[in-house]
Amino acid sequence: MNLLSRRSMLAIAAVVDVALHARPMPVAAKALAARHRLPPRHLETLLQGLVHANILKGVRGPRGGYELARERRKISVGEIVRTALALSAADPEELAISSKLIERIVEPTVKKAGETFLANLDAVTVDDLCNEAIAAHILEEEKSSGDFAI
Repeated sequence: MNLLSRRSMLAIAAVVDVALHARPMPVAAKALAARHRLPPRHLETLLQGLVHANILKGVRGPRGGYELARERRKISVGEIVRTALALSAADPEELAISSKLIERIVEPTVKKAGETFLANLDAVTVDDLCNEAIAAHILEEEKSSGDFAI
């Protein structure tokens, strides 16, 4: 069972993708979107949110794109998910539902469980996921198959 939203999963994948592909040049948003089979502008808001959170760094210019703002071992998956959640919370389409049961019982219980979940994700770094991708030969599979999705 996956408890993360699609946006959170994309945020993690985007940061790991940048960590794997940003050398020697930054990763263009267009290339990133193509590898994940998304329209070119689909990731724009998410990438900018990751820049504002000091997870990614935007590089301007004709050879611009995105690179990690810090060492990959210093970026936790929990931090990425919190950023994606904050971006989702700012979404005007988010419905505000409320009742006494939700406010007093359901929401506090789910919030506590969510904090435990995020604490577990804090123990996983981008470096851990990059090492798993390398061990699984993901980069070689991308090159040989022409399939750029991670």
